[in-house]
Amino acid sequence: MIYDVIIVGGGQSALACAYYLRKTSLKYLIIDANKYCGGSWSQNWQNLDLFSAAQHSSLPGWLMPKTKNEYPTKEEAIEYLCQYEKRFDFPIKRGVKINNIKKEAGLFLLKSEQKKFKTKVVIAATGTQSKPIIPEVNGKNSFKGIQLHSSQYRKAEDFSNKKVLIVGEGNSGAQILAQVSKVTKTKWAVKNEPQFLPDDVDGKDLFDQASAKYKAKQQGKEFRPKNYNIGSIVMVPQVKEARDRGVYTEFNSIHSITEIGVKWDDGNYEDFDVIIWCTGFGYATDYLKNLTEIQQNGQIATNGTAAKDVDGLWLVGFGQWTGFASATLIGVARSARKTVSEIKEYLSFSE
Repeated sequence: MIYDVIIVGGGQSALACAYYLRKTSLKYLIIDANKYCGGSWSQNWQNLDLFSAAQHSSLPGWLMPKTKNEYPTKEEAIEYLCQYEKRFDFPIKRGVKINNIKKEAGLFLLKSEQKKFKTKVVIAATGTQSKPIIPEVNGKNSFKGIQLHSSQYRKAEDFSNKKVLIVGEGNSGAQILAQVSKVTKTKWAVKNEPQFLPDDVDGKDLFDQASAKYKAKQQGKEFRPKNYNIGSIVMVPQVKEARDRGVYTEFNSIHSITEIGVKWDDGNYEDFDVIIWCTGFGYATDYLKNLTEIQQNGQIATNGTAAKDVDGLWLVGFGQWTGFASATLIGVARSARKTVSEIKEYLSFSE
């Protein structure tokens, strides 16, 4: 069978694209490496808070049902995504990991360990979760304690009675620090001084500002941001509670790592049992290596979401690189809608 479109990935970006594809006559398929619904959300830690209320954390066509608290939990996000794909009855093959893609005679050949697939168009929607980044820090490999990335962190209780260093001044670092500091001794390591958003600013405000920036750019106008940085820490309830406990008042920068801890930039040493790296992700695009040049962080050259050097390849949901706020539940719809529109035109022209 030859498909018109195959979406690689089964998370929110894939579902948003599928929503618009189902409105066409195109023959499409979602291929998901995960065995269960919910995309990468199932790989996040327990007690994760989303940044926006349910109505502002929704995919196109169906609002997330009202949640128990103002901000949805990880479990509520997963349930929403699972119900979303059932609601629209998307064609999905699960537990199939695409390892390589080649293009032959105008068709893409997608290879997994189980089987091969052929399609005229590929939408890469594999996100970042499987590409954690731990920066190169002098002495990192000499540390004899436990090191893990935030993608491997599950719950604070796993580190009771251990001294834990949380590295990273972003949202994941702030939330994980808030949790672990309740059960054991912690310290916070940052590269730059942490910046916190006002208490009344959440993900909806950030999305609106990103949208305004996008619109201004499209119109060739100057964008005047509000008096906060959209990359700052969102004050979800657990972060507010940790702030009130004084958790965020002390932080330092790492000079190097020793066998038993760190040397700080101020020259002092401190011992730790565990280091949790909340230092972000690259882009999960390794399987595209035979199609185009891939940068070290996984990024490839695109015009919007369309690959510059590969006709028939689009990439959706990778964040600012492929569209403002496209890595968010509410923000991916715009990129998905435009992508499907471009694909329809491309396939019409190809035929």
